[in-house]
Amino acid sequence: MRNPLSDKIVTIPPSGIRKFFDIVSEMKDAISLGVGEPDFDTPWHIREEGIYSLEKGRTFYTSNAGLKELKVEICRYINRRQEVAYDPDHEVMVTVGGSEAIDLALRAMLNPGDEVLIPQPSYVSYVPCTILADGQPVIIELEEKDQFKLTAEKLREKLTPKSKILILPFPNNPTGAVMGKEDLEEIAKVIEEHDLFVISDEIYSELTYEQKHVSIVAIPGMKERTVLINGFSKSYAMTGWRLGYACAPAEILKQMLKIHQFAIMCAPTTSQYAAVSALRNGDGDVEMMRESYNQRRRYLMHAFREMGLECFEPYGAFYTFPSIKRFGMSSDEFATKLLQEEKVAVVPGTAFGDCGEGYLRISYAYSLENLKEALGRIQRFIQKLEQE
Repeated sequence: MRNPLSDKIVTIPPSGIRKFFDIVSEMKDAISLGVGEPDFDTPWHIREEGIYSLEKGRTFYTSNAGLKELKVEICRYINRRQEVAYDPDHEVMVTVGGSEAIDLALRAMLNPGDEVLIPQPSYVSYVPCTILADGQPVIIELEEKDQFKLTAEKLREKLTPKSKILILPFPNNPTGAVMGKEDLEEIAKVIEEHDLFVISDEIYSELTYEQKHVSIVAIPGMKERTVLINGFSKSYAMTGWRLGYACAPAEILKQMLKIHQFAIMCAPTTSQYAAVSALRNGDGDVEMMRESYNQRRRYLMHAFREMGLECFEPYGAFYTFPSIKRFGMSSDEFATKLLQEEKVAVVPGTAFGDCGEGYLRISYAYSLENLKEALGRIQRFIQKLEQE
């Protein structure tokens, strides 16, 4: 029998995030601090709208690009937050989570050999999706000394004549780093100088704690070069509803929509109706969840200081990225030993790129009760390491 598999697919490793949680699911009394999923229930008014849509029999396909009502609300939301206007008919589409939007954008924009600039540490799907779209990933290694921000200098170092797309993953998973307006203005100069396009993944845009999120589309000249990706999973605790969106120049969006038509047809209808309520009536829910995450963020940073664990202070998303370099172990070794000895699961920093070595991703999208128990176990684990 001939080989049934694609060589390209076989060479792509599976996500490094899942490894530990397959073990945790079968380990008694284990605590997981690794999954990037809000611990809140979807707000009731959002669920209620989904239930109502089912009761009214709204179970048919929507248009490929999504409900017009939802696209209008997306445009209003972006205009409210960033003072940037999009056309709901030609510049917005609804996707199955933000992840589909990333895949669509790369496939619609890349020709074989085009280079995609990917700052790391960052979300696990950018590199494989680039490879699947026949692009060439070019890694930009972010450093703690720069607060894990992308600098214009680092961007310039990686540019070649084949550079086409820059992925901007801010607020960042796994570091919690954010980019302010001045940071983005410096990046925008390089983008224009070198005629680049941008995929800006802003799924954590509502979860910033010391400053308001600024999108690169708000920088003059950038909207025309940017695919803005966002969704409902993190901000509205709607992970299982599988709903995201992309806003882009009509020329790009038209081709993204073509792929979406053939591969997906449309995003889930019930989820789309529920998302209308999220955007219209969900600001208070977002504020409540953000305040809770901020409380947990401060608690973790205090606990890390108490146990002598160095950690860059995150200002976005719901992750911390503490350094474990002083223990002389790899991230994978540390995480494996922590799970085996104290039954606490975290994600090795290397799951988000090689430059994540020496770090762990610890999520605080969990109750304070769970966080306190887990941190107590981590402190005990560190004390044992220091005594060895």
